[in-house]
Amino acid sequence: MTAPTQTKPSLTVQLCAPRGFCAGVDRAIQIVELALEKYGKPVYVRHEIVHNKFVVDGLKAKGAIFVEELDEIPADDHERPVIFSAHGVPKSVPEDARTRNMFYLDATCPLVSKVHKEAEIHDRRDREILLIGHEGHPEVIGTMGQLPAGTVSLIETEDDARTFEPKSDRQLAFITQTTLSVDDTAGIVEILRQRFPDIVAPHKEDICYATTNRQEAVKAVAPLVDAMIVVGAPNSSNSQRLREVAERAGCKTSQLIQRASDIDWSAFEGISSLGLTAGASAPETLVEEIISAFSERYEVTVETVRTAEETIAFNLPRELRDMAMPSETAAE
Repeated sequence: MTAPTQTKPSLTVQLCAPRGFCAGVDRAIQIVELALEKYGKPVYVRHEIVHNKFVVDGLKAKGAIFVEELDEIPADDHERPVIFSAHGVPKSVPEDARTRNMFYLDATCPLVSKVHKEAEIHDRRDREILLIGHEGHPEVIGTMGQLPAGTVSLIETEDDARTFEPKSDRQLAFITQTTLSVDDTAGIVEILRQRFPDIVAPHKEDICYATTNRQEAVKAVAPLVDAMIVVGAPNSSNSQRLREVAERAGCKTSQLIQRASDIDWSAFEGISSLGLTAGASAPETLVEEIISAFSERYEVTVETVRTAEETIAFNLPRELRDMAMPSETAAE
């Protein structure tokens, strides 16, 4: 007698859209790939080009060498390109590169560069500058490093906003890291505005469109599902914020996972619905890998929940524009 076939439980995957790569990440990776194509191996990259091990390992396999500081690059290799990561760098880094006669390409996201320019404008207008962000994050280090040490004060939490005391009677202005939680930042800004009604805000929102869009998609899906997976790296700020947003939106089981092999299956026992998204530095292939892993254990139905359309693209550095052009251009 033939044994009855065991049927797999049903699982509906609510796939957030937008998710994954943003225009700044796509541009940064493209810069490394085109530099390898144009200049040959190796090219050097200061810091992870984006915060994703899968992406970094893929570029290493193609001939990129990742360093944390410029002095790690051999002196006899200074004519090789060195690329600055999408997070941006302090002004001292390109200055150091020029002193060493290095050829560098800047992959800083244009939306991060916008924040750098805002900081410089506030400084020229003799304003005291507050930066809302996370201490130690490369983007924060890069933004604070646009001006002399001590010029910018870091505000990380609502408590910081409540206890901050200006250093002078100059007008205050604030800027923000581009990958923050929209809701957390709004709370901090509200406290600052209550305490300092004349504080100058960014002319246009500093939190980038991709961060905002991905958080809004998670807010739409999280209350509807039993569990949520954010595909991304633990050192990715925007990915960490997505996991937090999912929890606050009502999904108690919300996990940040780099690869399918990292899934703790015990956390997903008995679920019938799963929300799935990816941070701005996580490639779509890792999302597909997660879906395939669940398909081995469940009869999976995938439904896409789209809350925004994204068509933005950014120009490449001049040195690489003859290699490829984005289909749409929104910023330098």
